[in-house]
Amino acid sequence: MSEAEAAAEQLGSADIKRVMELLPHRYPMLMIDRIVDMKGSESATGIKNVSANEPFFQGHFPGHPVMPGVLIVEAMAQTAGALVLNGLGDNAAGKIVYFMTIDKARFRKPVMPGDVLKVHVTKVHSRGPVWKFSGEAKVDGVLVAEADYSAMIVDQAGKA
Repeated sequence: MSEAEAAAEQLGSADIKRVMELLPHRYPMLMIDRIVDMKGSESATGIKNVSANEPFFQGHFPGHPVMPGVLIVEAMAQTAGALVLNGLGDNAAGKIVYFMTIDKARFRKPVMPGDVLKVHVTKVHSRGPVWKFSGEAKVDGVLVAEADYSAMIVDQAGKA
């Protein structure tokens, strides 16, 4: 195995500072606290520490806080977007990732304050600027949500 192949097989990680370098999202829309187990641009695990202080819990639902499913899917997308941009290295400068499709979204169990949401994303395929991923979100190893989705990488000026 060459040195380059060995380096590509190593699992990488991104702390919150690196996540914020990769993604344009900021609080309250940043849904990932860190990323672990990054394998090139093939797969990764995003981690979200769900806090009772999240602004969406004020209205979803008072007295019974549940993380909105759409935000769980957004966490999947952010994990995949950061993975792709990280994998592009210097070629990621000035790029942004936009959702194109969300398919087969299923929500199995509620996610509540105090949970640690682990979002596992795997690249299904990519062609040019379009990338397709499959994602699973788990709490304590139990599947809470899953979805397939695709995104397009474009220049921040809007060109693919």
